[in-house]
Amino acid sequence: MIRRIKLLLRLQRRATKALGNIQISENTFMAILAVVIGLISGLGNYAFRRLIEFFHWLVVEQGGALLAIHNVDPGMARVIAVIFPVIGGLLMIPFWIWFGKDLKFGFSRFLAQVNLRGGRVPTRTIFTRGFASAITLGTGGSAGQEGPIAQIGGAIGSQAGQLFGMSGDRLKTLVACGVSGGVAATFNAPIAGVFFAQEIVLLSSFEISSFTSIVIASGMSTVVSRALLGNAPAFVIPPYVVNSSWDFLLYVVLGVIIGFLAAGFINLHFHIKDRFAALRLHPLAKPVFGGLLVGLIGLGLPQVFGNGYEFLETVLHGDAPWMLLAGLILAKAVATSITLGSGLPGGLFAPALFIGAVTGGAFGHFAREFFPALASSPGTYALIGMGAFLSAATHAPMTAIFLLFEITASYHVIIPIMITCVIGTTMSRHFHKESLETEELVRAGIDLQAGKERNIMKSLRVGEVMTRDPEAIPEQMTLRQFTKTLAGSRQSNFPLVNEAGELTGILSSQDFMGAVFERDLMDLVVVKELATVDVITVTEDEDLDTVMKKIGLRNIEQLPVVDGDNRRKLVGIISRRDMVSAYNRALMSRSMEEKDGDDF
Repeated sequence: MIRRIKLLLRLQRRATKALGNIQISENTFMAILAVVIGLISGLGNYAFRRLIEFFHWLVVEQGGALLAIHNVDPGMARVIAVIFPVIGGLLMIPFWIWFGKDLKFGFSRFLAQVNLRGGRVPTRTIFTRGFASAITLGTGGSAGQEGPIAQIGGAIGSQAGQLFGMSGDRLKTLVACGVSGGVAATFNAPIAGVFFAQEIVLLSSFEISSFTSIVIASGMSTVVSRALLGNAPAFVIPPYVVNSSWDFLLYVVLGVIIGFLAAGFINLHFHIKDRFAALRLHPLAKPVFGGLLVGLIGLGLPQVFGNGYEFLETVLHGDAPWMLLAGLILAKAVATSITLGSGLPGGLFAPALFIGAVTGGAFGHFAREFFPALASSPGTYALIGMGAFLSAATHAPMTAIFLLFEITASYHVIIPIMITCVIGTTMSRHFHKESLETEELVRAGIDLQAGKERNIMKSLRVGEVMTRDPEAIPEQMTLRQFTKTLAGSRQSNFPLVNEAGELTGILSSQDFMGAVFERDLMDLVVVKELATVDVITVTEDEDLDTVMKKIGLRNIEQLPVVDGDNRRKLVGIISRRDMVSAYNRALMSRSMEEKDGDDF
């Protein structure tokens, strides 16, 4: 470890020195780095695809040949195919033993690392997440490849920035460059890659300097992908045709349905993840069990295996029956949640596209049945539903809109997809405030929109910071007695208690300043007459962000801490100074962790 750190520091010094000898502006250097990151991200996408194909060949094709799966009837072949996701779970055991920390570093935690913890992503995640996700997808696990490739690209960008000693917003920009490159190369859609990085990774924070670098990286990665894989769209679909202007009313209805289903999918996904977390089963056995369950679902509906892109083209051409499409809405959602909840790594981007497509396809069949003069083909609604569900589930409408535009290369698709995306996302947010990616972070007490500072404050509890057994004064104490107490105390605010020791008020030094100089009153006035009786209190379990809001409400310096069960029982006092000191200590600790790229 020490040797590796010394080597990294040596490389950083040499790289920085070389940069200093080359007199170029910072923006120019960022653009050059974006070109390099884009090229490497494109190569990373190509390698990841080939790795998925390798595990599919190794497990599914070679396993099928070994078991003579092609020589048995289709029903028995499906039964045999159940074991392939189980094999994927077995192959995941060594990864969980040696790289369990990396496998827990999913896309949600990746977002937190980028936006709240400096954007330092360890190099090894390029390989560990890549191999593990390729096993999941290659053996039939129901997941997507976009999340892992976004993380791989982000790690490439992070390492490039760290090599030149970059930090802060510049390092975040380079991570976003890698993410945009990975997504752009996956879909052959450079504009969608740009908006994915801006909208999802950088939380829609726009700066022209960062946007320029992201555009460059996305474009270069697409060039590499097209050179290696050809300039073919991600999906081959028929031309989009608008039959009637009244058809837009059907898109409104589709948007409402999509929004409702997207919110339901988010709830279902985390419900299943919670059930797996509570399952009394050895952690290494959970991926195997998850693979078995996915295999059993695939026994009746094999379309749920993998990312499902091959079947999507059938749906987009309108060739799938409505009953199959309707059944796949729930089946794919459950299979995906089981896959990821059991510990098999992968992404949620492709499943969202799949569920949206089958939802739109099923809706299209009903629309053609009841409104034959107005409705378009079922494949058209599948196309629009694909983008709308992605938007509603991830709360990223711009990414979905431009992805559909680049896939279809048609201006006619813009208005329908805008309608369904906006309505779907609005409905989804109404029923479920958080997206697929942010829900997990919110459960852990992390709010990406709040920023690094507020999240540090949210992570600290009053019980960790407060002063216990504070100096309280009897509510019947006279001003003269209080003056003597104040002279020997460091507190500026004093909780008042009654004879039973219960909190009855709080007195600050400012409260009695006007009465101190009336000497005739010193022995007649008791402190309770000057104290604030309507006391704002906090409990030990509250976070400092909440407490800071309460302090700012009346611009006071200290708050009494009371027992959670008995709000009149005084257990401590917390001051603004205590919270600032605790924040500074936590910030220093986090900064040290960020410099150590191995911690998440």
